[in-house]
Amino acid sequence: MQSAAFTLSPPPPFLRSPGPRRPAFAPLRFDPVRLSAASAASPSSSSSAAVHGLSASSPLLPRRSWCLGPPASRPWSGVPLLGSDRGEARGLEARATSVPDAADEGEKSGGLGKTLELGLLFGLWYLFNIYFNIYNKQVLKAFHYPTNVTLAQFAVGSVLVIIMWTFNLYKRPKLSRSQLLAILPLAVVHTLGNLFTNMSLGKVAVSFTHTIKAMEPFFSVILSAMFLAEMPTIWVVSSLVPIVGGVALASMTEASFNWAGFWSAMASNLSNQSRNVLSKKVMVNKEESLDNITLFSIITMMSFVLLFPVTVFTEGLKFTPASLQAAAQQGLNVQQVLTRSLIAALCFHAYQQVSYMILQRVSPVTHSVGNCVKRVVVIVSSVLFFRTPVSPINSLGTGLALAGVFLYSRVKRIKPKPKTT
Repeated sequence: MQSAAFTLSPPPPFLRSPGPRRPAFAPLRFDPVRLSAASAASPSSSSSAAVHGLSASSPLLPRRSWCLGPPASRPWSGVPLLGSDRGEARGLEARATSVPDAADEGEKSGGLGKTLELGLLFGLWYLFNIYFNIYNKQVLKAFHYPTNVTLAQFAVGSVLVIIMWTFNLYKRPKLSRSQLLAILPLAVVHTLGNLFTNMSLGKVAVSFTHTIKAMEPFFSVILSAMFLAEMPTIWVVSSLVPIVGGVALASMTEASFNWAGFWSAMASNLSNQSRNVLSKKVMVNKEESLDNITLFSIITMMSFVLLFPVTVFTEGLKFTPASLQAAAQQGLNVQQVLTRSLIAALCFHAYQQVSYMILQRVSPVTHSVGNCVKRVVVIVSSVLFFRTPVSPINSLGTGLALAGVFLYSRVKRIKPKPKTT
């Protein structure tokens, strides 16, 4: 037998469709549309069908439905109506299922695009660093005036900043007197840090300079404890042991070791970490805060102004034909000195800008890890390019120091547990 459901009374008032009043009894009529819907219904819909007057007593047999009115008056029917209503229902159903898919695809493509953009920025950061160190070392090796070279780098950076602000490539800031006074100490230590780095690069190999500069976390911990009362955790202190030990081991076996180059690199570490401490100690008002790129641009221009009189009174302006001709005897002609100085200055400003762009997109911990990897890339590339002799013990010391820097960047996130009273 086949189970059938009958409705012997008109639908309730709240389900009755608008239209002319029908007679109390209408002739029974078989509804094939409802039959197909009921036959295709799943067993889980049996309870819903019972609510609307359908029998689900025999799920193994096909179910039929009988109604007493026209098909258009079936408000309980789950099947789309014929004609325009059916088309609209299908259209609504298609849109409801397609929107989440499109959103998921948009999120996936957006995440992939951001990942590719971040990877490109990291690649440019490393590439500009490599070219800066190689060309800068070539110039300093033939042109023994590190103060002039540093001044030229700040000059090129200042010109780029002026062009950027003049053509609205980046928003020009409106600075107050209090902001300039707050930025001035940062500009002083920034100038000293870059000057000492160039002095070290002129005396020792690029790989050795960057091995010594791996001790920046050591100075950061010391200065933060002295001026900010930020006591390091036991994990941070433990990570400093391989850094100091690795630098000492590399220094004892460095073929190009020079005390002037060594202490210049150490002074660069002290200056750069003093800048980081001062940026926390001397805070500008929150409503007047500047973004990193704008702050770096202002510091670059101020550094040029600060270093110009120092250069005049110490070395004098040496980018003259006579001085450039003297550099030609060291292996570079005048055109090479000027061209490579310009490329080094452009790469110097470019990698600083890209570094701040990356910092705006990732956490400081991720940025510090990337900076550690950058140092490894620079050391390896300079060793290969300049064919720097490296002994196995020297390689071990350099690797130990860089591993300590990486460990420091990871354990810096570990916060000490609050003391319970």
